Amino acid sequence: MTSTSDPDQSANRGYYDAFAKNYEAERGARSRGGYHDLIDELEAEFVRRFATGKDVLEVGCGTGLVLRRIAEFARSARGVDLSPKMLELARERQLDVQVGSATELPFADASFDVSCSFKVLAHVQQIERALAEMVRVVRPGGHVLAEFYNPWSLRALAKRLGPPGKIAEGVHEGQVFTRYDSPRTVEQLIPSGCRLVASRGVRIAIPSALVMRVPVLNSAFRFAERRLCDTTLGRFGGFWIAALEVPLKTPR
Repeated sequence: MTSTSDPDQSANRGYYDAFAKNYEAERGARSRGGYHDLIDELEAEFVRRFATGKDVLEVGCGTGLVLRRIAEFARSARGVDLSPKMLELARERQLDVQVGSATELPFADASFDVSCSFKVLAHVQQIERALAEMVRVVRPGGHVLAEFYNPWSLRALAKRLGPPGKIAEGVHEGQVFTRYDSPRTVEQLIPSGCRLVASRGVRIAIPSALVMRVPVLNSAFRFAERRLCDTTLGRFGGFWIAALEVPLKTPR
């Protein structure tokens, strides 16, 4: 996502509008027990740790696959996304969503207890502004859960070695801005006053999503991911989630 003043916003919206048609071809009900299902589980479970019975915003909610899980334990669960086409599917799930940008969230200050974002910040050039916005809409003492693409991972290696994946007719992954931020880099991006209180690595051991289609490997990698996600080896996950605590008083 990008700001309304960002020239890349239209390109990002077009990319994800095109992606919406095939986005759930291997996700949602079709991925039950598979790779994408596991990733969504691990992300939503991390949110549960901070957001049970609380008001939650997911930034870049897409079709609502993670947001629907959050809605099961949150007091309220709302979502925002740049792509109207993605949100059409989220609304079919009866989720509370609206169009908006990660760098200019359409919500008042201190509207939520938790803001979270998965697989989105990696496509935001103005990353500091997006993080500042996620902090702004959270109440003092609340939490921001921000997921980054990690260059120190098997996933990043596979992306570097392989061709860009096709996401729609005539559209591929190389056509959207993508950044990789290591855990060490992320620590330099933390907004002033916020404190890193926890983290989780996702897709630490899985070399390829394809291995999850083999039942015996599926079970083995599920076990491994769950055992490793909250250990120091989590810093090598393809997706690294930082949990930031918002200060009780905003620094001047």
